[in-house]
Amino acid sequence: MTDSVASQPTPEQAALFARVRRMMLIAGLTTGLAVAAVLIAIGYRLFRTEGRTNPAEITAVLPKGAKIVSTGLAGDRVVVTLDIAGSTEIRTFDAHTLKALGRLRFVNEP
Repeated sequence: MTDSVASQPTPEQAALFARVRRMMLIAGLTTGLAVAAVLIAIGYRLFRTEGRTNPAEITAVLPKGAKIVSTGLAGDRVVVTLDIAGSTEIRTFDAHTLKALGRLRFVNEP
């Protein structure tokens, strides 16, 4: 059996090996940067708070004799339709904080 001895690489081969190592280093750093960006994005989405940590609780006071006709959701808003002494009123609230956003009254012309 004969053992083959690895000879020293030629200058062209050494330059090629150095180029391949440099390209592999660039590819590895780019991959590491991409993985870090994904992990940062996931961590940001998991740990950010927008005031949603505490559930909102509110007591809305309605005029005497008012009746709730219907409720519904419109995007990030809660819509409540009221019947107040024969006139219709729509009140909107923010779904996250339950703060009043607006009031729309409907009345008949005299």
